[in-house]
Amino acid sequence: MDLQKQTAPAGSELRASDAERDRIADILHDALAEGRITADEHAERVDGALRAKTVGELEVFIRDLPAAHRQGPAQAPAPAPYRPTAGAIPMDPDDNVVAIFSGAVRKGRRRAGRRIHAYAIFGSVEIDLSEALFDHQQVVVKSFAVFGSVDIRVPENVSLRGMGGGVFGSFEVDTLDSGDPEAPVVYVDGWAVLGSVEARPRRGKFVADILDRVQRKVDKSLRKHLDH
Repeated sequence: MDLQKQTAPAGSELRASDAERDRIADILHDALAEGRITADEHAERVDGALRAKTVGELEVFIRDLPAAHRQGPAQAPAPAPYRPTAGAIPMDPDDNVVAIFSGAVRKGRRRAGRRIHAYAIFGSVEIDLSEALFDHQQVVVKSFAVFGSVDIRVPENVSLRGMGGGVFGSFEVDTLDSGDPEAPVVYVDGWAVLGSVEARPRRGKFVADILDRVQRKVDKSLRKHLDH
């Protein structure tokens, strides 16, 4: 059965958000764990849901599941907290990025640690997380710019918070809310002393491990189901 060729209900041409795609993926992995759909059907539907453009296209993939008929009114998600959860972030950094009279860059498809320290002293540091793999929901980037600059970029579909300040310098963090309660939250802390710290989303870039995150949910749900 070609699910994507079914007619979407009227009034469903709004563009789908990443949070809505994740909601459909959650429903599908629950349906797999309950034995309502097969592994092949699950893979087909998740793949289609992640590529769906509109809300109507998304709803097609769960139309024959009970969850599609018991969804209550959508509630606005709570914003991400402005401080990390106590004990969630280690004291020691997973990565130190240092630029002294030089430049240092971290970018590309690499795993983001829970704590990253950046030091720019008469130099520049670039930390680009727009293609990073997030194994942890909370990430802290501790930034110190002294006569230098720290430039941080994140995907559009994470939450971003600033906790630092500037002393004769500029500390600017664009507050960003994902809308997905399970999306990573990047906290930028530290100081800019006669320098600058800047953090903002990189437009058009999104968390790249959505499929990995969905698969981890499926595996966890299946293990729980089998244990019973």
